[in-house]
Amino acid sequence: MKTKILLKLGIVILALVAVVACETSAGHDVEVPNDGVERPYVIASQGVFSNTTTNALLTSSSLDSGTIGMENGLVNDGASYWVFWDDKYLYGLTYNQGNAGTTRSYVMNNDYTLSARSAEYAVRRFTTVGVYDRFVMTTSTGDGPQELADDNGYLPKAILVSLLDVEAETYATNNTLEEQYLSENFLGNGEYVTLAGIEEHNGKIFSAAVPMGLSQYGVKADGGKWVREGYGDLVKTEAGGEGSGSYKEGELQWTQYPDECWVAVFDDETLSNKRLMRTDKISYAAGRNKSQYYQMIWATDSGDVYVFSPSYAKTMADERQRTTLPAGVVRIKRGAEDFDQSYYVNLEALAEGRSFQRTWYVGGSKFLMLMYSEPLAPAKTMVANQLAVFDAESQTLTPVVGLPSQDLISGFGNAPYVENGKAYVAVTLSNDYPALYVIDLDTMVATKGLTVEATKLSAIGRLSPIN
Repeated sequence: MKTKILLKLGIVILALVAVVACETSAGHDVEVPNDGVERPYVIASQGVFSNTTTNALLTSSSLDSGTIGMENGLVNDGASYWVFWDDKYLYGLTYNQGNAGTTRSYVMNNDYTLSARSAEYAVRRFTTVGVYDRFVMTTSTGDGPQELADDNGYLPKAILVSLLDVEAETYATNNTLEEQYLSENFLGNGEYVTLAGIEEHNGKIFSAAVPMGLSQYGVKADGGKWVREGYGDLVKTEAGGEGSGSYKEGELQWTQYPDECWVAVFDDETLSNKRLMRTDKISYAAGRNKSQYYQMIWATDSGDVYVFSPSYAKTMADERQRTTLPAGVVRIKRGAEDFDQSYYVNLEALAEGRSFQRTWYVGGSKFLMLMYSEPLAPAKTMVANQLAVFDAESQTLTPVVGLPSQDLISGFGNAPYVENGKAYVAVTLSNDYPALYVIDLDTMVATKGLTVEATKLSAIGRLSPIN
């Protein structure tokens, strides 16, 4: 069965990878003989050979066995994320920070070669990405418009939306002067939020609203009432930090409310008619890696929505901002407007105290999970290098067996491709070429599938030829 995560929603996500731009021009079509063999599967690969980095999109007739090389691939400039829209288009998203590159899309031809579409876009920075209706949609949180600055000149935070209209080949951003995009005091506690995950369900958008603390604007708003009693010393007295952990003087970095989870439901891509759901059974519903906020909200074939929290707030340095809640999962029943109070699973208890970085819906009542090797803790470098399958109906967590030894695994691809009860996962090895491993979702046993003579595999999916 082809599941919603990878076919109906058509999304394959790749974590940010710093790549060296190759000298071959993006979108160059390599001549491949039309031998009549169907090659519907598409694999985004990267090879580093003789100090030269090449990114190529490859096609294959099977994912279950065999070996392919990069020589007949469609060379491109790589991407921050690869997104399949249905089985028609593949988008290579690169956000335009520091002239990092452009975003473009690809189609499969009738002879099972790939071609780049003509339009290119300078997509702005994003922290989460998904598919909604006819759009590939990204969001992040950043400074709002100058027109809304306070008396100190501080700008409110706003939700920055980018919309790629797939069929029309257009790109648009939102007008942050419109009230629904204001991120400040989003939950009624004064804090601004960022969104994690874009899950289309019953025509609506479901997303986790992750509280981020008080911005400079939020600290000063309403006479400073949003700084909790006993938390004033958390307001920064000078700027500092690096990358996604940087902060400004006068802000209160990270949330004061780590022991709760909020889900926002919007009518459409304009983020209109926001409705909020809250639970205190789990912490916020987002996996994190640097600036990226990974989706933890998934609609299932039954119509129920499951919301996972890895309890990432356990890593906060200050005890007041550290959650006491274990990693867990809750449920929103089909058609409901609040959390199902009868459903809660302590996932840490099932995993001997460990948590997880990523989750993906893989059909029925099952979810594939990328597990950490150790419990979350402050100031600790965490390694997520194990796979397990959670069955929401039986409330069981089963490790995946049959993968290479953990000391040989240097990384996983960032989303599985699911078809006919099997999940295909890219595994990068320190002693060999990367390969796809095929997980039987009935037995949770993995076997080696297609090997690719490359350095890294990024995305796996399927495209149908465009007539």
